[in-house]
Amino acid sequence: MNTEILYGKSNLNIELPENSVLIEPTPIPALENDKQAIRDALKNPINSDPLEDLVKSNQTVSIVISDITRPTPNHILVPLIIECLAHVPLENIVIINGTGTHRDQTKDELIQMLGEDIVNNIRIVHNHCNDKQTLKKVGHSKYGCDVYLNKDYVDSDFKIVTGFIEPHFFAGFSGGPKGIMPGIAGIETIMTFHNAKMIGDIRSTWGNMTDNPVQDMTREINAMCKPDFMLNVTLNKEKEITEVFAGELYKAHDLGCAYAKKHAMFKCDHRFDVVIASNSGYPLDQNLYQTVKGMSAAHKVVKEGGSIIMLSECSDGFPNHGNYAEILKMADTPEALVKMINDPNFAMLDQWQVQKQAVIQTFANVYLYSKLTDQQAKDAMLHPVSNIEATLKTLERQYGKDMTIGVMPLGPLTIPYVES
Repeated sequence: MNTEILYGKSNLNIELPENSVLIEPTPIPALENDKQAIRDALKNPINSDPLEDLVKSNQTVSIVISDITRPTPNHILVPLIIECLAHVPLENIVIINGTGTHRDQTKDELIQMLGEDIVNNIRIVHNHCNDKQTLKKVGHSKYGCDVYLNKDYVDSDFKIVTGFIEPHFFAGFSGGPKGIMPGIAGIETIMTFHNAKMIGDIRSTWGNMTDNPVQDMTREINAMCKPDFMLNVTLNKEKEITEVFAGELYKAHDLGCAYAKKHAMFKCDHRFDVVIASNSGYPLDQNLYQTVKGMSAAHKVVKEGGSIIMLSECSDGFPNHGNYAEILKMADTPEALVKMINDPNFAMLDQWQVQKQAVIQTFANVYLYSKLTDQQAKDAMLHPVSNIEATLKTLERQYGKDMTIGVMPLGPLTIPYVES
């Protein structure tokens, strides 16, 4: 069967055996008029007064957005928030790019994300997690660290967080409080949030919001300096808006997560010898670091000793932030990486992503079809792929003619599972 899989800014068409199982969320049409739906949500929010009524004209306002690694439609959300706050002078507004530990965006990238009018008329700052002068302490977490958040956010009179809600490989779901923590947090706080114990906890996984320590920590920290208003959306395969969730942070996010879970969960009758997965295309498949999310989704339904084939463009190669590539070279096997990272004395930026990847690689073989060189893939202990169909033929000789194949065209936008 011919299957279209998200890859970069376009798609790949691959020919698969007829018995392959498509694993994808319930298709949802885009809202007929997404801008009007957002305007309506801002006027009739969840567990909150209308946004326009909450903000006084003399107040300073911060709007936290997702960075360029996320497909959040900032170019739609932010202008509509500004429109709703027409009574607030533009000089009173600051947009904070929630980069977490990621790099700053260029001006051209900001224009791509927000539109030229916003970029030219409103102050925009990037979160700099290592710059204490741009951060402010707001408390101490029960998880053992001081909590620092972006100073422009903390000092603003009215705080708005935006984002989009999708399954997340250790926080359960993205969006909501994750825009603040880790989006605009300091490095000490982020390192605790991503430490080996937190990431390795069995409850820190796709779609789980119950007693999930990662989600619990992000909500604990949000409560120390809570956003006054949240605007989140859900998206479909085409990155179009399917629903809007606006209002009080926790209630609106809970409803958004329930909606996303209803459409994203996919029950499989069994695990598969081979799982083919995308990383949901651009912008999530820009680099190998982000590709771990697709690997993690496939890991949910691949057999132990099976194979995952990731289709992720990786147009930016390895990320140019943190120590992801460096850590990958610090051990010779995935097992050794896991052992090293679980050592309480080990602490390096991006260790969480390597930890997730290495755990998957101790369970299954991982192949990669991308723009990386073969050597770059091998440096990450991955098997480079130049021809998907030929790779499947090779794997068929390993697993036999009855080889089972699961296909995830949208990658981590789907939560596959097998009931125990």
